Amino acid sequence: MLTLSVIKENPEDVIRRLAIKHFDGREAITRVLELDKIRRASQAELDGKLAELKGLAAQTGQLMKAGKKEEAEAVKAQTAAIKESTKTLEESMVSAEKEITDILLTVPNLPYAGVPEGRTAADNIVEKTGGVMPNLPEDALPHWELAKKYDLIDFELGVKITGAGFPVYKGKGARLQRALISFFLDAAREAGYLEIQPPYVVNAASGYGTGQLPDKEGQMYHCNEDDLYLIPTAEVPVTNLYRDVIFNESDLPIKNTAYSACFRREAGSYGKDVRGLNRLHQFDKVEIVQIQHPDHSYEALEEMKDHVQSLVERLELPWHILRLCGGDMSFTSAITFDFEVFSAAQKRWLEVSSVSNFESYQANRLHCRYRGADKKMHLCHTLNGSALALPRIVAALLENNQTPEGIKIPKVLVPYCGFDIID
Repeated sequence: MLTLSVIKENPEDVIRRLAIKHFDGREAITRVLELDKIRRASQAELDGKLAELKGLAAQTGQLMKAGKKEEAEAVKAQTAAIKESTKTLEESMVSAEKEITDILLTVPNLPYAGVPEGRTAADNIVEKTGGVMPNLPEDALPHWELAKKYDLIDFELGVKITGAGFPVYKGKGARLQRALISFFLDAAREAGYLEIQPPYVVNAASGYGTGQLPDKEGQMYHCNEDDLYLIPTAEVPVTNLYRDVIFNESDLPIKNTAYSACFRREAGSYGKDVRGLNRLHQFDKVEIVQIQHPDHSYEALEEMKDHVQSLVERLELPWHILRLCGGDMSFTSAITFDFEVFSAAQKRWLEVSSVSNFESYQANRLHCRYRGADKKMHLCHTLNGSALALPRIVAALLENNQTPEGIKIPKVLVPYCGFDIID
């Protein structure tokens, strides 16, 4: 959530930057400033009334002590009238503050200065490319056919049990999943991240804290009776570990990693581009999260990008990094870099990671702060990244490594899998 100080400092710049995300913020920002004036005027008047009440209380005591009961009663009546007016002022302040919060919950984060303008994924900028493109024969199979051929993943059985988008992994397919999760967690731990095993359901406060609510409630599975949400990513419970927490400056950074199943409704996702593992309602992912000092969050962002790059390189996959344009960024992000790997049989790039800096936007919602050397409270910066999401990694591994003898396993995964080929 944007802070009032940022909005008041330069409202026109805020409106301009929101436009990079194709959000027309003029009405919202204007209304917030109006409400802030009402709130501050009410506060100033209330402070005056409270000071007046304090003086009247002293006067009443003096009159009573002097035996001037009638005059004291008159002052008491005046005091009662002022107290009634303070209630009105307090109600005005509370109402203004609530409306300010309600409006700001609907306003996205400001994009960082380095975010390019653009409306869709076609306007994203390729920052870096690496890896070797595989040379497959024309009759190379897509991963959903390879999964059937080698009995790795049963999509139809998942439909029978639950519905489309909930595959069943079997045999070496299940072992490959487990191998990837272990490899990603080990790599994150070696990079200094503390492993967390979070809940897979969260309350509404957690959803609001990281910005899934009210922006993405249509994409989340909701348990109506308990008012709980299945997590769309481990970012939600892990970042919410630090809701309402005040750190000492020396405590930062906090670095966590977590494996979780992730649940997304993905309404309206149909067609050839979402076949097989390309888009699922349930999938596995390892997440990395940092709570950072504002002075160091962009250094941390580069560190996280390097970490994800090392993973795709060790998996021997062709990859590139995209700097997302304003129109393709998430509601909460200040800047996002997507990693994509090339899926050779499908002849297309598949997103496998997003690495984002949210600056103070989530921290303001979470009340996640640190006490600085100046003894004052400051908002932390939060960052997160997929390291990595499994489905499209598996799709690319199966397709890119298919040979007449079977599907070869990258060297880094062999100790985790216990086999070097799927045949």
